[in-house]
Amino acid sequence: MSREEIKTEVFIVSEMEETGEKKKSKYERYVQPCLAEVLGTFILVFVGCMSVVGNSGTSPMQPALSQGLTVAVLITMFAPISGGHFNPVVSLSFYLCGEMDLFLLLPYVLAQMIGATIAAFLTKTLYPADLYTKLLGGAFVTGAVGTAMLAETVFTLILIVVVCLGGINKVTQSPWAPICVGLIVAANILSGATVSGACMNPVRAFGPAVAANHWEDHWVYWLGPTCGTLLAVVFIRVFLGDQKTRLVLK
Repeated sequence: MSREEIKTEVFIVSEMEETGEKKKSKYERYVQPCLAEVLGTFILVFVGCMSVVGNSGTSPMQPALSQGLTVAVLITMFAPISGGHFNPVVSLSFYLCGEMDLFLLLPYVLAQMIGATIAAFLTKTLYPADLYTKLLGGAFVTGAVGTAMLAETVFTLILIVVVCLGGINKVTQSPWAPICVGLIVAANILSGATVSGACMNPVRAFGPAVAANHWEDHWVYWLGPTCGTLLAVVFIRVFLGDQKTRLVLK
């Protein structure tokens, strides 16, 4: 195939993609993604809460595998609709890396909070009240605040680096990204469940906190993941990103 034929083919494909994007309705561009985030976050937090409460805190294996597998499946299924975030700091990382519009960031976070809250209350309904209250519905109790804060920061840093390299950075993008993200979620939970719960997701703690009315040191699960995300975005935007993603060192 000649150079001109290749250019023509690329132009045609690009034109088709652009036309297809323009054909999306406002519902598909703005409403449907938010609904997907509500449902996806509901499924993730429901599985997470059920696995923690049902496991009674005896071993991190069950919550790690349950949540890791769920994340991999949900991203595969929902990514074409909403990007498959289900986590406010994932949405934040997409925005900071230039892959998401600012006006969608807040609706995504609100959708995720709604889905997580519904999931936590459903878990509370399915389990005996005394068991749910004892475990706070999976809303982790912070022992040493500084330790939990550092753990959430580091575990989220690891997660967001994998998310950005697998889903945003063109050089490292992979169809295996959903599985990679699911595996790193499982690995982080196995590593840090006894330290901070390895939440890595503010709404994963927010939903159970609402259902159990437990807010002690809850800020750790917002500030820690946010700090980890900001650090991860710096690594991607400054050092590891492709030409489009990097802000410097081009």
